[in-house]
Amino acid sequence: MEVSESAHPKDPGARRPKGGRTARGDLLAEACPSREVLKHMTSRWGLFVLMVLTKRTHRFAELRRAIGGVSERMLAQTLQWLELDGLVLRVAHDVVPPHVEYSLTPLGRDASHQVVGLTDWIESHMPQMTAARNRHAAAAAAPKRGPAAVAGRGHSTATRAAGTR
Repeated sequence: MEVSESAHPKDPGARRPKGGRTARGDLLAEACPSREVLKHMTSRWGLFVLMVLTKRTHRFAELRRAIGGVSERMLAQTLQWLELDGLVLRVAHDVVPPHVEYSLTPLGRDASHQVVGLTDWIESHMPQMTAARNRHAAAAAAPKRGPAAVAGRGHSTATRAAGTR
């Protein structure tokens, strides 16, 4: 495939094949197909599935136990999405009872490293984010003051305009 110069002037990594179609997705564009994959990977359960499968192959029930709070239906749907996106490999063994194993594909392993990096960053920065949430909650719980009190620190606009306090 022949590639022309950058598809986006501010992103030299975005290359456009000759003929006008972008080789790299434009996540900010409404019709970008990358958005669907991003939605699958970064969904609540998608992140957790990728994290758990990073360690080893799991059966469905093992995955469900490892990911607290996920319903059977949501786990099955998430695994299907990630399988369709080429991130998860599903292997069904021909035995009774059915034995199905899930593992990451090479593409899925690459994606899981990105996800684990994000989750590690979140966990290491939780104290700052918790403090920010607490400050926000305290500010929201503080008694509300009217616009005049905020603008003039307790004095009306008319009083400030007259120069008297």
